[in-house]
Amino acid sequence: MNAYRLGAFALAAAMLAPACAFAASDSLTVPMKALNDSGETGTAVLTQQDDGVHVVVTLKNAPKDTAQPTHIHIGTCGNINKAPEYALVNTVDGKGDSVVKGVKLSDLTSGKYAINVHKSGDDLGTYVSCGDIK
Repeated sequence: MNAYRLGAFALAAAMLAPACAFAASDSLTVPMKALNDSGETGTAVLTQQDDGVHVVVTLKNAPKDTAQPTHIHIGTCGNINKAPEYALVNTVDGKGDSVVKGVKLSDLTSGKYAINVHKSGDDLGTYVSCGDIK
């Protein structure tokens, strides 16, 4: 009986291993670095979903109650296209949760894209945090 349980456990573990490996490649954590002495650092976690890419931005030292426009831009943090490629929800109190519909994570990682957070809707020209999607 114990050998049967051990064999069943090994079979179940073997069946789950590919699913776990697949799930790991379905998500990417992008380090967000402070720009312009903002102190706003954190992460953006991108996860593939059936309808697009789920993006969760979490920043430390963000201003309270200020909506900070957040986008995915073509380019890198050091050389970014000013026109956004994909809009994300505003980051407020250091948090933003968006789904970019119709986009695949593999498309973002195979090109040059960056997630960019602006100081405010009134000051779009000042970038406060940025992370390269690699």
